[in-house]
Amino acid sequence: MISYTDYFNLSEEDMRAILSTALSKGGTYGDLYFQHMIKNEITMEEGIVKEAAKSISHGVGVRTLKGESTGYAYTEEISTEKIKQAALVAAAIADAPTEPGPIAIHEEQFPDQYPVQEPTTGTPLEQKVAWIQQAEESARHYSPHITKVTVTCYDSLSNIQIVNSEGRLLRDTRPMLRFTVSAIAEKNGNRQIGISSGGGRVGNEYFTNVTPPTNHGTEAARQAILLLDAIDAPAGPMELILAPAESGILLHESVGHPLEADFIRKRTSAYTDRVGDKVAHELVTVIDDGTVKNDRGSINFDDEGTIPSPTVLIENGILKGFMHDRISATIFGVPPTGNGRRDSYKFPPIPRMTVTYLANGTSDPGEILESTRKGIYCKSFRGGQVDISNGDFVFVPIEAYLVEDGKISAPVKNLTIIGNGPEALSNVTMVGNDFSYSDGRWTCGKHQHVPVGVGQPTIKISEITVGGSELGT
Repeated sequence: MISYTDYFNLSEEDMRAILSTALSKGGTYGDLYFQHMIKNEITMEEGIVKEAAKSISHGVGVRTLKGESTGYAYTEEISTEKIKQAALVAAAIADAPTEPGPIAIHEEQFPDQYPVQEPTTGTPLEQKVAWIQQAEESARHYSPHITKVTVTCYDSLSNIQIVNSEGRLLRDTRPMLRFTVSAIAEKNGNRQIGISSGGGRVGNEYFTNVTPPTNHGTEAARQAILLLDAIDAPAGPMELILAPAESGILLHESVGHPLEADFIRKRTSAYTDRVGDKVAHELVTVIDDGTVKNDRGSINFDDEGTIPSPTVLIENGILKGFMHDRISATIFGVPPTGNGRRDSYKFPPIPRMTVTYLANGTSDPGEILESTRKGIYCKSFRGGQVDISNGDFVFVPIEAYLVEDGKISAPVKNLTIIGNGPEALSNVTMVGNDFSYSDGRWTCGKHQHVPVGVGQPTIKISEITVGGSELGT
């Protein structure tokens, strides 16, 4: 089992003194975010280890708040003197010198959402290379048309310490593993790529209890070979079926981001001033939950020290609320939701998703398929883009199929899914009973990069615009 290691060696007296400095010019709140992270990454191409890198980052960020204003500074040198210098920079957001009262620091306990038996960080290089080789060989053996395989194993271990001017002290150790295989298939000048990736806040047990390396290799090769014989997608409006798990990335981008409270605060979201409104079909319930065991997006506490719990964003089609950090929660007069997150100690926290999903329904997936006359069934996506202000989105599937008269037919390629988040959720007509989470692969980039999770059951949207190369009928 992993346990917290104190790399920072500051006494409570030191931390109290630094926080007092951060508040010395009239700030109303201050916090210190300590981080020590070890990262390893190994990449194999064409059967050869092309890169093996290890890095260590170490530092502390100091934040001072006064109203909606934030002062922030960081240092890579963990010493009382250097951190106090950073605290003075952060304190400059305010301009009324004060003498802060005494701060009584107490350490808090919390449930561990990612117990790990054997962290991958620290595992011998030979073992990691063996996993990579297994994946590479399984992809190559899948078909003679597989011409190139790239495998990457990434792992990290972060020790986090947060202390704030309210006297709260929290410490955590955050593991992470991501294993990715991409396979390229070629035939008669046609070149296609397949991708399989997974992991989460897990350790080496992932490869025995969840997905062996060989499975990732086979899956990446299967996708690539499948796409060699795929037909060009038709274009035009049609029904859309989204498969469980990975398709949740569409929800993350098109609905999740507009429900982050900084966009609401700036009045740039399509959901501004709409709490209590019907914004989706009554079958739709959307939740953000940082407590999903071992998920890539899970956290024991957010990067402000808030312990998360499930946050219902949309319930039976009705907008219930947003994802908040400390600043937005204060402005809206609600408790923080545990969504204050940051890339590293070099950045202040902002509202970000953790594990965002569409809740399970009651329809049998087979019935959803049978009810579809002509449409597209999307199984996995590369990613997408969304306009926060109006919810318009564009997504690019990796694996998708035509659906004709209730049956899956030919795989399709060269397509995009074009729509509007609120409109798409209003057009949901069936929600399956086969909910599952994505096998942790997603990283969200919103000025900063943080790991996130997604999930959903099979769902059917009555109409969406498919951008393809063939005219639909």
